[in-house]
Amino acid sequence: MKPVALVTGIVSDHRVAPFHALAEREEIEILAWDDPGPPGSGLPVRAVSQRAAARAAASGRYRAVIGGLGGRLALPGAYAGARRAGVPFVLWASLWAHPLTAAHALSFLPMRTIYRRADAVATYGPHVTRYVERIRDAGNIFEAPQAVDPAVFARPVSDAEAAAARERAGAAPEGFLALFVGRLVPEKGIATLLGAWGEATLPVGSALAFAGDGPVPVAGPAVKRLGPVGRDELPPLYAAADVLILPSLATATFREPWGLVCNEAMHQGTPVIASDAVGAAAGGLVVDGRTGLVVPAGDPTALAARISALAAGPGLREPLGAAAREHVSEYTPQHWAEGMSRALAAVGAGK
Repeated sequence: MKPVALVTGIVSDHRVAPFHALAEREEIEILAWDDPGPPGSGLPVRAVSQRAAARAAASGRYRAVIGGLGGRLALPGAYAGARRAGVPFVLWASLWAHPLTAAHALSFLPMRTIYRRADAVATYGPHVTRYVERIRDAGNIFEAPQAVDPAVFARPVSDAEAAAARERAGAAPEGFLALFVGRLVPEKGIATLLGAWGEATLPVGSALAFAGDGPVPVAGPAVKRLGPVGRDELPPLYAAADVLILPSLATATFREPWGLVCNEAMHQGTPVIASDAVGAAAGGLVVDGRTGLVVPAGDPTALAARISALAAGPGLREPLGAAAREHVSEYTPQHWAEGMSRALAAVGAGK
């Protein structure tokens, strides 16, 4: 049986485990037009240009083509190539709102054609499904929930590791440690978080730690910039933190498709505060009052109130963290691969 072509820009560390799970189910070849990923991943990856990805999709070597959003030439080229080859095309959709710039407005009509005419669509979750359903009448929409590798992020963390991570982040044992992980860019809501931290009621010895890099400066009382933190160093940091905060904003060009740092933290039983502009909140992973807390994007006062509530004691933190760990256990690489397999089976291209 011919393999399935998966056309994507980057094979990030986060994608290795889900892609392996899909390769075991379906036999795939990944056509990566930007970054083929970490060496030694064991994945069937070909580093190609966007034009070469389009040519490969049309080559007849594959029984189906899966195309992720992204790539000015790669996505329309993969769709057109699948049509020329006479094989099904599955759109892997991540957006839950189309960007609002003039350039993106021009791209909406051709994108709408792909949404409508793809043989199937696999989405990041219910929030993306709702958006696709507003455009597409043809059905065949399947959810492939976003996942990280539990072998990395759910691993047991010793008390000594957590204590060392907490010290590194600048929090005293009796203090409250809030953590941000990601790019330090305006659309991540950094200014909102810093404003909320200044308003929050906190015990002595508390700290707000930023793990990541970017142009936005982070400074202030009890604020610590950790810089980039390696993947294997993150689980102890999550275990040490009392909360992970992802306060992303919706802008003309950006709306957080998911926010995999939420999955990472929840695997360590760490509750999450996310804004309502975060896909993991809109998509049902971070559920307000059950598996985390959700606040209006761009509202530092609302965020400060939630930080203060969690900092008041473990009575709220511990139940939220336990529910978060249980809920995120359903978001596995295998579950993601099952969603993609359902999409392929629906168009007659399953293995």
